[in-house]
Amino acid sequence: MDMRKLVGRNFARLRREKGLTQEQVEERSGFSQQYISDLERGRRNPTVITLFELARALGVNHVELITPENSNEHQRE
Repeated sequence: MDMRKLVGRNFARLRREKGLTQEQVEERSGFSQQYISDLERGRRNPTVITLFELARALGVNHVELITPENSNEHQRE
């Protein structure tokens, strides 16, 4: 899978799991709602620093943004 799509998919899933809107993440992270929307659609290629900042805004480990979903299931078991 394309890394941009993987990050976007994971970010969107984690954001929804936390019950946050894109606007709330914008307030927490400083990244625009448009950036977050583009990220979730796999249209952005975030830097490592951006990944850390976005993960912090969600309250998750940055590794969760780049880990394939199947791998997350194995880690929880």
